[in-house]
Amino acid sequence: MKILVVDDDVVSRMMLMHQVDGCVRAEILEAEDGLAAWQLLAGGLRPDIVFCDLRMPRLDGLGLLARLRENDDTAKIPFVLVSAASDAETLEQAGRLGAHGYIAKPFRQQEVRAQLDKLLPAAGEDPQAVARRLGIPLERLLVYLAGLRRQLVEAQGGGGPGAARLAEGCATLGLMESAARLRAAGDADAIQHALDAIARQEKAAADSAC
Repeated sequence: MKILVVDDDVVSRMMLMHQVDGCVRAEILEAEDGLAAWQLLAGGLRPDIVFCDLRMPRLDGLGLLARLRENDDTAKIPFVLVSAASDAETLEQAGRLGAHGYIAKPFRQQEVRAQLDKLLPAAGEDPQAVARRLGIPLERLLVYLAGLRRQLVEAQGGGGPGAARLAEGCATLGLMESAARLRAAGDADAIQHALDAIARQEKAAADSAC
């Protein structure tokens, strides 16, 4: 997974990269303005998400977004606008150009996480790939997922295994982002994310079995 962060302000760029890194396991790339970002994209970079500042020299955020949408190779890349400006006209223009989301400065990690959850809802391994890796049928994978859910629910109540063991279980069953969050924090939000990921994995496994 690759995520591109574009901002001409180095402090803002580093802060956003740090917050993204705290939410998801990914290769985080950076560009100092829209033109530098476009050069990377024109050179073949295909990030899973672009977080981009609005006001920058040479090529601003809306200009970069317009270029992405005009090019068939980059038209579908998810794009999140980052700005201190929140006027209706700017947001409307971003929406017309095809922005997938908006984060206001000064940004908070829960806002960054919300955009990642929305745009990367299945940040994990395909259940069929998990079953092949473990050498088990999908039906057995569902049993393992149910067992992991019970452990997570116990952890919500203050019991059960610790965050490290829960993270190991998530990684084993293909829930990579949840594993990363449990290793980083192990808090209630991380546990809930893992429970949500299990629900998605179970649905995907059931759909694959049909």
